[in-house]
Amino acid sequence: MSLVSNTPMPNDTDARLESLEIKASYAEDLLEQLNLTVFRQQQQIDRLLERLAELERRAPAADSGAPRSLRDELPPHY
Repeated sequence: MSLVSNTPMPNDTDARLESLEIKASYAEDLLEQLNLTVFRQQQQIDRLLERLAELERRAPAADSGAPRSLRDELPPHY
């Protein structure tokens, strides 16, 4: 007795198979969109890190040991 036969699949099985193929197609599309989103976010993170490094190079060092004016320490309402 053979488990595999050459008889066509019933309509119910055809419909289930078609449904699975459609779901797989949607899953592939979603995965592609998510990959593109992650790629774009990584590009944005890289740009932001470059800008941060540039700002750190431009900013005066906080540990420079230069005397600070007490006038700079006053709250803005004085």
